[in-house]
Amino acid sequence: MLLSIALISLTGMLAGQLCRKIRLPSLIGMLAAGILLGPFVFGLIDDSILKVSSDIRKAALIIILTRAGLGLDFSVLKKLGRPALLMCFLPATFELAGMLLLGPSLLGLSHTESAVTGAVLAAVSPAVVVPRMVKLMDEKYGTKSGIPQLILAGASVDDVYVIVLFTTFTGMLQGHDASLLSFINIPVSIILGTAAGLVSGLFIYFLFRKFSINDTYKILIITCVSFLLVSAENSLNTPITFASLISVMFIGTVLKRKDPELAKNISDKFSKLWTAAEIFLFVLVGASVNIRYIGKTGVSAVILIAAVLVFRMAGVFISISGTGLKRNEKLFTMLAYTPKATVQAAIGGIPLSLGLDCGDTVLAVAVLAIVITAPVGAFAIDNTYRKLLSHDCE
Repeated sequence: MLLSIALISLTGMLAGQLCRKIRLPSLIGMLAAGILLGPFVFGLIDDSILKVSSDIRKAALIIILTRAGLGLDFSVLKKLGRPALLMCFLPATFELAGMLLLGPSLLGLSHTESAVTGAVLAAVSPAVVVPRMVKLMDEKYGTKSGIPQLILAGASVDDVYVIVLFTTFTGMLQGHDASLLSFINIPVSIILGTAAGLVSGLFIYFLFRKFSINDTYKILIITCVSFLLVSAENSLNTPITFASLISVMFIGTVLKRKDPELAKNISDKFSKLWTAAEIFLFVLVGASVNIRYIGKTGVSAVILIAAVLVFRMAGVFISISGTGLKRNEKLFTMLAYTPKATVQAAIGGIPLSLGLDCGDTVLAVAVLAIVITAPVGAFAIDNTYRKLLSHDCE
């Protein structure tokens, strides 16, 4: 295990730095390192790490979502109103509709199989999007217009919406009836997740006020409470759950609202934690990519992914219409809402493990989506935000 940790850290770091040198997003190098180190190429990562890979990736995601919450200004988000709500589900719905329309003809899938594939594909990647929106907020690009805040909030809820749809469609493909309760769970889980985050954030704030605690322990307390919330969601077997990742983000938001100076100090510490967590997140995402599936669906899958991304961007455009955003700001928002990675890596193989006929195709499309959209989306964000967004210090 120690050798694997060293390989992940050193290879991921070096590959990321190499990509930076040639003006590419570092995650491209980290994903490539993960693919090479992973079980489908050289198999240099220990099985004990691969077994807990999803938990390690979730821990890394918790770190960056907490950091995002500590910098998120919901007063700007509130002003946007309707678009903030629509960004949570409309782009994913449009992408799913595109898959339902094109999946049968391009990949020979049934409509239910297309719905499952679309649900896997429709989630935006918080792992790619969130750190970049945090960077925009730190550098104050587009913050007065609320663009990073809008994308951050939308990306967090988007995943909850898509995963519920995926579970429902997969059940239908197995012969189960679609449950009305599962659709009711979407808004309820978001509301409960928000409430859990607010309560947890207030508890942590009063704890910090009551007792003298140094910053290192504060980081540990926030992280452990976040882990407890995620574990609580995972352990629930009830039809109604709560969106723990939204809770995690709201902890940071409460702390920022109650004590901006405290939030700033903690945010700086989480930024340092993210430096290490990012390497593990993207290398392990790369390690989960089985490149043998890339050639199974051929050019048709590439065309399909490109086409449904157009549907997704149309959904984003409709969501932000009437907001007063400039044309270049709308273009940036549409580009920034395209990357896929974490959700596709997490659920792309489930239909195959369930023995569904479309399992191979779903996994192939998920792998291709990660390989194509994660680096392209990251590259698009990193190389356009200074040109397309206004700098709020100007």
